Amino acid sequence: MTLPDKMTPNTVRRSLMRAAIAGLFAASTSIAVGQPLTDRPIRIIAVGTPGATADILARVVADSLAKSLGQPVVVEPKPGAGGAVAMESFLRAPADGHTYLLSISSLVSELPYTFKPKYDPFTAIRPLVELGSMGAMLVGNINLPPKNFQELVTYVKANKGRVNIGSFSPGTMSHILGLQLNQLAGLDMNIIQYNGSTPGLVDVMAGNVQFQMDVPLTSVPLIKAGKLRIFAVSSPKRSELMPEVPTFAELGYEAMTRTSWMGLWTLPGVPGAIQQRIRSEVLKALNTPEIAARLSSLGLSVTSKNPRTPEELSISLKKDYQTTGAVLQAVGY
Repeated sequence: MTLPDKMTPNTVRRSLMRAAIAGLFAASTSIAVGQPLTDRPIRIIAVGTPGATADILARVVADSLAKSLGQPVVVEPKPGAGGAVAMESFLRAPADGHTYLLSISSLVSELPYTFKPKYDPFTAIRPLVELGSMGAMLVGNINLPPKNFQELVTYVKANKGRVNIGSFSPGTMSHILGLQLNQLAGLDMNIIQYNGSTPGLVDVMAGNVQFQMDVPLTSVPLIKAGKLRIFAVSSPKRSELMPEVPTFAELGYEAMTRTSWMGLWTLPGVPGAIQQRIRSEVLKALNTPEIAARLSSLGLSVTSKNPRTPEELSISLKKDYQTTGAVLQAVGY
């Protein structure tokens, strides 16, 4: 064999060794498609009670990942302290790619104003995939006199100090919208804090609490079953699930236009190849007609065709955090 100019057997040998080493390094930092991450189960901690929004979505994600990765994926719903219990459990997990968090974005953009965490929410965890966004729904007991939003305002004013509205957790979109409604409409509803949507909705249906700011996933089935009445939504546009229901903006309360997004979060120290593999598998699932339809039926607006990157999600969270601070200051919270 004739070697090119300035190439000797030794330089060829060194070049081949460097190429082999580079190949081994690349193999060690990438994970083949279809290959399980490890033989250990993956754990998804869902912020909230069993059967609540995060728990239901976590099970959709877990089922999809279990099939695509070929390994067990378990879901652990953890309620308490507005997500603080779930967060503490997540932060104690090793950053090896076996534990993830499924939560609403308010865990970072809203809750820190109420619970004052010991960690920095913008650096302690990292948003990995956005599953979809949603607004809140103002719902109420089906047997109450008001049948629409204006009648609700009249009813509350006629029953000064005796009307309660539930919030699924302090410091969340549910709580903030209740504060705004009181201020902007001149109402004095007592805001009752619950540990998740379900306990509050049970009280609404039982007549112990008259109204609740809730999310579509838990409210829509009860509305369709005739067990709750809906008055307005906080999303910028009317809900596709209930297009006859007006937005707060249409009713003259544009400041109450508010959405949050549900996402899968990781620890920053998880190897980049594992983060990318999980993100890729979840996005692949979101693009399937079955999963997309399932999430849409739960009231989520899915944007899998042009998903935001983790970096874009982080920037969005900081902006939302500043907006939340301004709103809370405006309502005197």
